[in-house]
Amino acid sequence: MLTNISNVLRACAQRNGAAAVVSARTYSDFTTQATFEVKKCDVFKLDEAPATQVVMTRDEGLQYYRTMQTMRRMELKADQLYKQKIIRGFCHLYDGQEACAVGIEASINLKDHLITAYRAHGYTLTRGGTVKEIMAELTGRRGGIAKGKGGSMHMYCKHFYGGNGIVGAQVPLGAGVALACKYKGTDELCVCLYGDGAANQGQIFETYNMAALWKLPVIFICENNRYGMGTSVERAAASTDYFKRGEFIPGLRVDGMDILCVREATRFAADHCRSGKGPILMELQTYRYHGHSMSDPGVSYRTREEIQEVRSKSDPISLLKDRLLSNNMASVEELKEIDVEVRKEIEDAAQFATTDPEPPLEELCNHIFSNNPPVEVRGTNPWAKLKSLS
Repeated sequence: MLTNISNVLRACAQRNGAAAVVSARTYSDFTTQATFEVKKCDVFKLDEAPATQVVMTRDEGLQYYRTMQTMRRMELKADQLYKQKIIRGFCHLYDGQEACAVGIEASINLKDHLITAYRAHGYTLTRGGTVKEIMAELTGRRGGIAKGKGGSMHMYCKHFYGGNGIVGAQVPLGAGVALACKYKGTDELCVCLYGDGAANQGQIFETYNMAALWKLPVIFICENNRYGMGTSVERAAASTDYFKRGEFIPGLRVDGMDILCVREATRFAADHCRSGKGPILMELQTYRYHGHSMSDPGVSYRTREEIQEVRSKSDPISLLKDRLLSNNMASVEELKEIDVEVRKEIEDAAQFATTDPEPPLEELCNHIFSNNPPVEVRGTNPWAKLKSLS
């Protein structure tokens, strides 16, 4: 019966010259939830491990798919605008690592806190920033999420502390946020992210020590994308078991290309922190498709074949898409419709980011202080005076 109705609708659409795609299936035809087997996490100093049998609902799957596609398309548009010299300066893209950001966010609350390094566009989106605000920040426009003054590496929103340009420096800051959570007696935690390139920093080990001593509610997450700038982890680290680096802090090594694996591991880690057991360390094994930054072509220290192999075998969006389709949780047409909507959102944001005005000079020093009377700020010489408004 549904097929007959669909055929009639298609015939009507064709007669009217309509461009709509009519699906032969209704929402009741789809599986509302399914159970999936995910890769077992390696554990360190833990008696238990995250579940390997996980449940995902259809609504969750579609939302994950939309968010990851938005990230991917946003970064590809940023690549395009950078090559057109519309985006300038440092620009570190996140495509390939989408399962990390979306999986983490699926297991914590927006009232929880998050801090990361300079590859921050994806986390700005999951923390509540809009594509329009992110793209406008990349082009240095007034409508950017940091008013056009932060750029690629310095984006912020509520409970999201950047975007930090100094390698590893965000880790002790994240522990400070976790200390505030404990001091205030809230049930909140801080997710503190860094890359494999920063993992050898001394300040990270100092932070491990303080966090363990004070049992801080912090999840340290090393996003291991296999290369610190142009140096492979094997050439940079005597031990590449980053999840064991805490020594006295329990750890997990997770498939960072599988959103469900990341989600369950983060949920496990969050429960650990909220129960008062102190910090936990996660290593997400992931991969970036672009170079370290836009100034790095990304193929001088790895082959194009290696990148293509990861794309074809481990792409996080393709993996989720295959699960949705093979378990009757979505149709090809439905996912294509999401793709079209995402592309339009990105194009609209890019249009805004290239037409919105730049911030005027008199706003350069604003927001140095919060809730403070206006302050005079010296310019590039003693006679140049600027004003800072809160």
